[in-house]
Amino acid sequence: MASTKKKTAVATTSRARLASVIKSARDTMRKDAGLNGDLDRLPQLSWLLFLKAFDQRVEQVGPLLDPDYRPAIEEPYRWENWATKPDFSGNELKTFVNDELIPYLAGLKGSDGDADDPRNVLSTIFKDVDNRMQSGTLLRDLVNLVDEIHFDSSDDIHTMAFLYESILKEMRDAAGDSGEFYTPRPVNRFMVQQSFLGLGESILDPACGTGGFLVQAYEDLVKQVETDTQRRRLLDDIRGIEKKSLPYLLASMNLLLHGIGAPRLVRENALLQMRDATAADRVDVVLTNPPFGAEEERSVVEKFPKGYQTQETSWLFVHAILDQLKKDGRCAIVLPNGSLSDGGVGARIKQKLMKECDLHTIVRLPQGVFAPYTPIPSNLLFFEKGRPTKEIWFYEISLSEGRRSYTKTKPMRFEEFEPCVKWWGGAKREGREEGGYAWKMSAAEIENAGFNLDIPNPNSAEDLTHRSPEELVTELIKTENEILGLLDELYDELRSTV
Repeated sequence: MASTKKKTAVATTSRARLASVIKSARDTMRKDAGLNGDLDRLPQLSWLLFLKAFDQRVEQVGPLLDPDYRPAIEEPYRWENWATKPDFSGNELKTFVNDELIPYLAGLKGSDGDADDPRNVLSTIFKDVDNRMQSGTLLRDLVNLVDEIHFDSSDDIHTMAFLYESILKEMRDAAGDSGEFYTPRPVNRFMVQQSFLGLGESILDPACGTGGFLVQAYEDLVKQVETDTQRRRLLDDIRGIEKKSLPYLLASMNLLLHGIGAPRLVRENALLQMRDATAADRVDVVLTNPPFGAEEERSVVEKFPKGYQTQETSWLFVHAILDQLKKDGRCAIVLPNGSLSDGGVGARIKQKLMKECDLHTIVRLPQGVFAPYTPIPSNLLFFEKGRPTKEIWFYEISLSEGRRSYTKTKPMRFEEFEPCVKWWGGAKREGREEGGYAWKMSAAEIENAGFNLDIPNPNSAEDLTHRSPEELVTELIKTENEILGLLDELYDELRSTV
């Protein structure tokens, strides 16, 4: 097929226009018999968006930056060669996509060992991509709609990234039904912010999912970039590992939309990847929400030392992260309440953690932060490698007034972390005080308790016999208001499902 010259795109595309195009694309996919639900439709849209964005942000820009640039995708497989031809439709288009385009992209080979070669990124993505649309005519309609989306200016990128966040949220909602829980963005922001990242630090999420931590880290750090050298270093320092093909595709698209054309993502079992890592692979910062409650294969478990072998993935991740961090490296990780109280192997890994690292802060999240996927209460652990733990500070995030839990329609807001941020004491954690929602325990107390880290707030267990009638009535009114608030939320959810 010969290349067809493309129309010049407008300078920017409004958010409303992009939203309209995306809605039309999704309406088109709903008509196709081969796509069943968002778990089919959104990946289909994502890989097409990825090819269009890759063509504009990488292939078209490459020759302008480097006269010797070699296109990662050769003719006739580039977007402009096939996607911009309105008469290329029906079974002819479907056959080309299924039998030629996707196999070609999946078979691309870049430089050996070069994770930044875009051909390696493309082949990793497309080796698990399928065109699930049965109608070549509807596929043509979908491609036409995607081709209307432009990535020519920074405004376009930011607008599309904003809309893509909403798509990812729905993707997470759909994935949650299949047992995958994604980190809410307010939690992402808080963990990244309280890790106090700096330019020049290598940052890894070994269970990166759709790339939320990596995007947040990049957005925070790119504000500090002043030179091309710093920017290139930053792109190299943002790294992720993802086991499953669908989140890997979504993470690649997410990072591409935020300015990372060849993201350093590895599609592997992160536990095996980290166990096989060398000293040169160690990183400065790990930000992650590993899978918990799942079981790993025996061959993976046996990669770990005797005495630390367990099928509970969350503890295997903690153990692997300890070896993945550089000296003085630091980590912020999500763990459920149940893991914190584990004995046996879990207790031994907690002992190892406190011996090798300063587990300085545990933030206890309120009920329902991960709603509607799971009601399991979770915690954020922050630790630094290189010195043993002397004491652990605990901080309990309280629910907003009138709330008993969070829901899908009324999730946690980033502003609810503000009291904890003020208490934190900056990067050096200075001036912390006990009381209200903050308390601490010595390492010796934790050890005597069998390394149980599921420590309730001692300041919330007040003796009712020493409280005045006025206090008790006030507490009763507060409880009644919370119940009414919960009923309002339930009523809103019921209305939204009608």
